[in-house]
Amino acid sequence: MSLRFRLILLITMLSLAFNLAAGWVLVNDTRVSIRERVEAATRVTVQLLDTVIVSSAMNPSFGPTHLVLQDFLRSLGYVRSSHIELYDHAGNVLYVSPESSFMKDVVPPQWFVKLVAPEVESVERRIRYGTLIVHSSPDGSVREAWSGFRQLIIIGVVFFILINLMVYVLLSHALRPVRNILQAINRIEKGDLTVRLPQFKLPEFDKIGHSLNRMVVSLDAERQLEESRQLTQLIQKHIEDERRSLARELHDELGQYVTAIKTFAVAIANKTKEKAPDVEASAQTIVAAANHIYDGMHNIIRQLRPGSLDNLGLSDTLRDMLNIYQQQHPELVVKLNLEGNLNVLGENININVYRIVQESINNAIKHAEASLIEVTLHATPQGGLELTIRDNGKGMDVGNVDQTNHFGLLGMRERVQGLHGQFNIDASTEGDQHGTTIKISIPKEANH
Repeated sequence: MSLRFRLILLITMLSLAFNLAAGWVLVNDTRVSIRERVEAATRVTVQLLDTVIVSSAMNPSFGPTHLVLQDFLRSLGYVRSSHIELYDHAGNVLYVSPESSFMKDVVPPQWFVKLVAPEVESVERRIRYGTLIVHSSPDGSVREAWSGFRQLIIIGVVFFILINLMVYVLLSHALRPVRNILQAINRIEKGDLTVRLPQFKLPEFDKIGHSLNRMVVSLDAERQLEESRQLTQLIQKHIEDERRSLARELHDELGQYVTAIKTFAVAIANKTKEKAPDVEASAQTIVAAANHIYDGMHNIIRQLRPGSLDNLGLSDTLRDMLNIYQQQHPELVVKLNLEGNLNVLGENININVYRIVQESINNAIKHAEASLIEVTLHATPQGGLELTIRDNGKGMDVGNVDQTNHFGLLGMRERVQGLHGQFNIDASTEGDQHGTTIKISIPKEANH
């Protein structure tokens, strides 16, 4: 059921209820008016006839009362709102007043007569040699009332029809923007975010149009942002795949060559130790260089893709990474707090959390000059993940930092948003509470 039909139906029902109420009030007033009019006419008629009866009784010379009254009634003729009958002492009809001829051509319906006609009242007078009976007769008043009421009904019906036609036309014109708004919403539901609503004359619809246009712009920007995030995730995934492949190639290919060189050099050194000390010294130099290359290669492999992440899980990989940082920076205190079951997370969660912790620690060491770094990773009972990285460095003014030029912060934020999580950074440069705190919350849905 459309809004226009509902409004028209509501206005029609209200108009009909108003007309019925007004008609009922008018009918009730008409009934009271007819009753009072008929009662007054009956009283006047009875009083007039009583005067004639008394005058006839006081003047016997006028003749018998019933005959005097008969002559008076014949000369009186029709009496409105009264029906008069005169009988002699034997019950014979001496006089019956003629029927009312007032508005004889008007025939009111029976329902109207039943609504407005009062009960018939009768007044009987015993006179010498006869009986006089006066009945109230509302017929003329009812016909008169119906004539006026019928005109009001016609006017009311015409007015009712005109009102509904005007309401239909006005609503059709006023609600025309609704069709445009609904069409725009349907297009938005189908993914068309290029739709824009024009300016409407009615201020309410104009506000709706502006709000819908702003919403479409926001949705379009959000969609573009989501597409960018998906593209960023795809790029990150390819980067991680390339890092994994490169780490595997370094370990399998270059590692074998370095190991072979070291093996050959050791063999040469053993064979020439006594016969050619100079050759043995050179061989030992090659062994040392091979060991150095091997250690450097493992550091590169660890930076590219920690093998423990695939073999041992996130918890052990984080412990291993923080131990290495601790060894490389003895003056730095690194704490790791792990809570909950962290070994059932997916590969996507593992690598992103690892990269975020890695980037945060690097920033704290390089830029914050921190002496204490504390990492807390908590798996919530609801299946989510909460990561907090806190340092006691010199902090920074987050409000004045252009994060678009700080790719570390930007990369961490993009990783968290790609997991539909929340990224918050709190840094202080005033007072004794220096340091930076990064809080990350990742929902359960990111694990699927």
